Amino acid sequence: MRVILVDDEPERAKLVKEALEAGGFEVVAAFGTGAGVSRRVRDLAPDVIIVDIDSPDRDTLEDMRRVTFEQRRPVVMFAQDGGADIIRAAVAAGVSAYVVDGLKPERVKPVVDVAIARFAQFQEMRVELDKAKTTLAERKLVEKAKGILMKRRNCGEDEAYRSMRRMAMDQKLRLVDIANKVIEAAELLG
Repeated sequence: MRVILVDDEPERAKLVKEALEAGGFEVVAAFGTGAGVSRRVRDLAPDVIIVDIDSPDRDTLEDMRRVTFEQRRPVVMFAQDGGADIIRAAVAAGVSAYVVDGLKPERVKPVVDVAIARFAQFQEMRVELDKAKTTLAERKLVEKAKGILMKRRNCGEDEAYRSMRRMAMDQKLRLVDIANKVIEAAELLG
């Protein structure tokens, strides 16, 4: 598993890197916060980002938010600060696992495994949510187009729907595409 390690303390980073490598991880880069995390993640394409830090600041959390939500990578944060506000901010930034009391070599692999599983589950839920939003938006368009046809053709709901379905089949388009055409035509005609 390819890992990027973010740690501001070079001596600690060296020890953490050794622990990760002993645990079977391939550390492709190790650098401090503020070193262009987002760009480096894009360039190096790691499987996971591990952050070892005393207390994450706003900039670090914003970097993690970009990595998690824009580049879709799990982030594991080992920190000394166990304050509830910091933990909430880290979770809001998309950190998959926030471990207080630093990085202990024997805990690395299980924590990373859990973080990756949690991240994968979160990504599945995000896909499902996006799909549900799209379906709802498409239904609203179909309903709007149906209303336009009902008014223009002075017909009932079922007839308007059947008419749109027939147009979709004849033109080999999805129902929502026909709905968009009906709405566009109505807007053009006023």
